[in-house]
Amino acid sequence: MLKGFVPWPADVARQYVEAGLWEGMTVAEMVERTAKRLPDKIAVVHASGRMTYAELIRSSKSLAIELLRLGLKPQDRAVVQLPNGPEFVSLYLALNFIGVIPVMALRTHRESEIRHFVRASNAAAYFIPDRVGSFDYRPMAAEVAAEFPFLRHVIVVGEAGPEQTPFRVLVTDRVADDTSLAAVRPDPYDVSTMLLSGGTTAVSKLIARTHNDYVLNARLCAGVAGFSSDTVFLAILPLGHNYNLASPGLLGAFYAGGTLVIGKGTTAEDVFGTIAAEHVTVVAAVVPLIATWINSGVAKSFDISSLRVIQNGGARLAPEVRARARKELGCIPQEIYGTAEGLINMTRLDDPDEVLLESSGAPVSEWDEIAVLDDRDRPVPDGETGELVTRGPYTIRGYYDAPDVNAAAFTPDGFYRMGDIVRKRGRYVYTEGRRKDLINRGGEKISCDEVENLIFGLSQVRQVSVVAMADPVFGEKACACVVLHPGTELTFDGLVAHLRAQKIAAFKLPERLEIMESFPVSPVGKILKRELREIVAQRISEVRQT
Repeated sequence: MLKGFVPWPADVARQYVEAGLWEGMTVAEMVERTAKRLPDKIAVVHASGRMTYAELIRSSKSLAIELLRLGLKPQDRAVVQLPNGPEFVSLYLALNFIGVIPVMALRTHRESEIRHFVRASNAAAYFIPDRVGSFDYRPMAAEVAAEFPFLRHVIVVGEAGPEQTPFRVLVTDRVADDTSLAAVRPDPYDVSTMLLSGGTTAVSKLIARTHNDYVLNARLCAGVAGFSSDTVFLAILPLGHNYNLASPGLLGAFYAGGTLVIGKGTTAEDVFGTIAAEHVTVVAAVVPLIATWINSGVAKSFDISSLRVIQNGGARLAPEVRARARKELGCIPQEIYGTAEGLINMTRLDDPDEVLLESSGAPVSEWDEIAVLDDRDRPVPDGETGELVTRGPYTIRGYYDAPDVNAAAFTPDGFYRMGDIVRKRGRYVYTEGRRKDLINRGGEKISCDEVENLIFGLSQVRQVSVVAMADPVFGEKACACVVLHPGTELTFDGLVAHLRAQKIAAFKLPERLEIMESFPVSPVGKILKRELREIVAQRISEVRQT
């Protein structure tokens, strides 16, 4: 077992096996099982062509053999920073075939983050594109490799730099030797994938997911999403992120025998055009994209009648926007709320409107244990707010090689602290925002999420984010940051009048309005509230100086 990995207690793991939750197969074997059942089914659609399941497995196994010849070995770590494409899919499976653990970096990470990932994982390899847009990854990789002698290989999709290996030399027509692969088959209890924690205030922690639990993650999410062999899943967000990788994402589609379509872009024209051309049934998105697509009016120009579900993850989609998505796109909005550390909550496709449009979903497994705790770690009654904690068959018991962090992030009995303030009604949760996103105005707590949902009711508003601003008397006050639709206006008095009409408590009213052209967002579309707070603070400072 990998040093630094925190396993489930032996008795708990045994229960998961006996209950049929952990299937005893690796991630790559799960996809290979589908390929044996549906060899000629199209598995991947991309800009340059299509791959059947049989072709996907053949290319992945061949690549796996070449990686072994290159010198990689089981339990080595490899930082993977590839954009969405067939190379990503084949490489991810190839690494899983031979037990090399991919560390899933995102395309927008730069030297500071990559240096941290390489150091923290002790990575032996680093996979990059030559360039994306105007950014050339090769000089960055060269600097990182020079700093860490244990980083033995830099492999480049495209033209390689000095002392770097072109990915294309690893792509051969040779038939993989299954005997060689069997010799290095990872144990399903071993680590399959290292994801990155989603924190924006510190360096990301490494989340070690095993083959057993990650196959289960994909299987459960695919089931709740209604995935089948008829599913055509459109991926436009980074495949290296847990949401698009296994929740349900590409692995959920592969588990069910569906088709993965790798999108060309995120504009309304690109997305709706692809839906029409490939008869897409499901698309996974985030709040800013969904709002932009709906408001564009572009959907009317395409036949998107195949679309059954639009999924939202990363941040809560306002009920009004969910209702508009259903009406204007003719599909079911499905909320997906969870964490790369494990727990995934999803609304069910047949939920009544009061749940489908309002809730953040219920756990995908009956074995998911969830509780809502107060500041003293005492359970609160249903309907009251507190921090969500969880443990279960696909939720980690500790971050990789981080004992000090684990002491604060997990309860003594193994529950992971989500850091989210929620209400629970039965098994369904209703998010109120992050603990750090609650604004403390002189002792009164303001839920940013609640106020944002009300502001979304203004027709002028395209995007909104409520953040805290420092105040010498109250400690914090609320500032509403808003992106408007072109050609519209909004005044502070107009904003307050709208909110007063909603009859909310006066202390919840924003005390400043900032109109912005756009918001800073993470690689997967999450609004970066820390950066927004810094922008607001800077603007306030500039006003005071004048």
